[in-house]
Amino acid sequence: MTTLAVNAPRKFELGEYTDIPVIASDIIYEGGAIGIVDATGHARPLTSADRFGGFCTSKADNSAGAAAAINARACYKGQIELPVTGAVITDVGQPVYAQDDNAFSFTPVAGVYIGRVVRFVSAGYVVVAFDAFSGVDPYATKGLKEALGASTKTLDAQDSGKCICCTVTTVVTLPAVEGAAGITLLNVGPFGTVQISADPNSSDMIEGPDISAADNKDIINTLATARRGDYITLEYSDSNGWVITDIRGTWAKE
Repeated sequence: MTTLAVNAPRKFELGEYTDIPVIASDIIYEGGAIGIVDATGHARPLTSADRFGGFCTSKADNSAGAAAAINARACYKGQIELPVTGAVITDVGQPVYAQDDNAFSFTPVAGVYIGRVVRFVSAGYVVVAFDAFSGVDPYATKGLKEALGASTKTLDAQDSGKCICCTVTTVVTLPAVEGAAGITLLNVGPFGTVQISADPNSSDMIEGPDISAADNKDIINTLATARRGDYITLEYSDSNGWVITDIRGTWAKE
C-alpha cells in the first residue's frame, strides 16, 4: 500500500464538512482518507493507528509548517465512490475499512472502519456512505483481528479474544483444552465463495441455538449462502466442549 502522492479527485454524492488542523511537515492530498492522531487531535494521511476523520476535499500542504499551521478541509459525512478491493455487486451493505489514505477493503485487519457500501458501480468500485464521527464499526467488539488466507488453522489459547478473518475456504481446528475463549471466525469472502468449518476435538461438541450437538461434529458456514460478515463466536464452556455465544449467517452441523 502506498499513500497518495498526488491529488485523487473523488465523486462525492452528498457531504457535510469541517476543518481539522494538520500535523507538522506533512501533506494530505485531495481525495485522501484523513486520519486523526489520538495523541494530538491533528489530521494526517490516514494510518491504521488513527481515527477516521473523513475525506480531504482539497490538498492541504503543511510540508513546511508547524502543527496546526493550516487546516484540512474534510468531508466527514456523505457518500463517496471508492475503489474497494474485491468489491462485487452482492456487497451492498457491507462495512468498508481503510488500511491507509488510499487503500480500501472489506477486511478489518489493520484497517479503520469508514462506512458501508450503498451502491455497486463496477467491479472493484462502490459508493460508500460514511460518517466519521458517528459511524460504528460492526466488528469493533470482536477482538484482535487476524487475517487468515490458508485452508487450515489450528487454534490455541493464544488465539483467545481474536477475530480470525477468513478470506478462503478454511477448516479451523479448535483446541482440546480449556483456557481458550472468545474466538470469532469471520467470513470476509464474496457471496458464496468462502466456507468456514469449526472443527472440535473428538471428545468435544459445539452447542448452540437450534443445534443438536454431538461430539466431533463441525459447525459449517453453508457455502451456498455464505457472505461477507457471517461469523460465529465460540467460548469453551464445560466438559461438553464449546458453546456458541454469537452467530450470524447460516451455519449447520456436519
